[in-house]
Amino acid sequence: MSPVPLRTAFWYWLKLGFISFGGPAGQIAMMHAELVERRRWISERRFLHALNYCMLLPGPEATQLAIYIGWLMHRTPGGIVAGVLFVLPSVALLIGLSWIYLVYGNTALVSGILFGVKPAVVALVLAAAWRIGSRTLRNPALIGIALAAFVAIAFADIAFPLIVLSAAVAGAAGGRLRPDWFHPGGAHSAAQISYGPALIDDATPTPPHARFTWPRLARSTAIGLVLCALSWVLLATAFGPATTLPQMGWFFTKAALMTFGGAYAVLPYVYQGAVDHFHWLTGAQMVDGLALGETTPGPLIMIVAFVGFVGGWTHQAFGPDALALGGMAGACVAAWFTFLPSFVFILAGGPFVEATRGDIRLAAPLTAISAAVVGVIGSLALVLGRHVLIGHGVWPALIAAGAAVALIRYKIGTIPLLGACSVIGLLARHAG
Repeated sequence: MSPVPLRTAFWYWLKLGFISFGGPAGQIAMMHAELVERRRWISERRFLHALNYCMLLPGPEATQLAIYIGWLMHRTPGGIVAGVLFVLPSVALLIGLSWIYLVYGNTALVSGILFGVKPAVVALVLAAAWRIGSRTLRNPALIGIALAAFVAIAFADIAFPLIVLSAAVAGAAGGRLRPDWFHPGGAHSAAQISYGPALIDDATPTPPHARFTWPRLARSTAIGLVLCALSWVLLATAFGPATTLPQMGWFFTKAALMTFGGAYAVLPYVYQGAVDHFHWLTGAQMVDGLALGETTPGPLIMIVAFVGFVGGWTHQAFGPDALALGGMAGACVAAWFTFLPSFVFILAGGPFVEATRGDIRLAAPLTAISAAVVGVIGSLALVLGRHVLIGHGVWPALIAAGAAVALIRYKIGTIPLLGACSVIGLLARHAG
């Protein structure tokens, strides 16, 4: 197959940034459908190998997966392009929506749209769990790991890092006892489904830029650390270390390193710091920001841009005559320090991950983690369902059920689905 020009990849990643609704599960499913099934830029096994690594890391796994694939195809510039374009549209949209929210407040139009879109988001997560599970849970052991992870996080309130560690241990043991069950693409693997040859196929040699060396690891890590430190020092020098923007930089760096298991795992920490400690926004505003984050493209952790905008606005980062500019600065600072570690993790650690392909000692734990993540995604659907479907009448349940059928049975696209659900939500609110 002919190499894909970076220009072509640029337009794909930009498009994905605008349509990546449905949280990480939906975004991963979109990338799989487009890059594995349709465009054939990467094979199923290589895609899942990268995904399993991203699931181990703190931070938004869908964003990291985009960075990984972009890096694998087009070196460091490709990874940066993929990651930036994956999050840039959602940053811009949330800045605009945050300004509207603070200036105009809630309106009947926005309330009606959210009434229809929220159940659709539940359906998107369910459909993505079904899609990922159908190709990942290929034997009883992996199904058992997924069910155990679901129960552990949904009912036993076990922390996501402990679930990941337990799955890795189970995978390591399983790799010794039944290697055919835990090897990526084993005898009963959904990965045997053939979509045709891929640009980066199962047997494609690792490109030179993706080969592991200790000097390359040290260099990439050092560059990332310097960028993070230099960014904070510049803010502290310009505004003073105890002011709003430097405080945001340090706080969201810590939040980024704690984001195991997706945005919902770290939201209590963000709430505690942003609402209770720094008073950047109120608890009610935090809930409103979460609703905006759920209904805009990009990773849900992008709610940090809303938090940063409201904090920069209310704390007058640039003075009382430049509230909007202060809000924009707060949103950009929050996004920069939240997502920078993800680029470092992938660009520094990617070569090591590529070096582990085919090694059952390392592949088996990653395969088990992939199965556990299916259970975690199912628990996310349960959590969203509780908030969206219970106590709000019959319409949200009807919208969610119809959206799930449209996604799973009829393969309806995300944008048409959300548009239709928005209209239904407006009509239902008006009728009610």
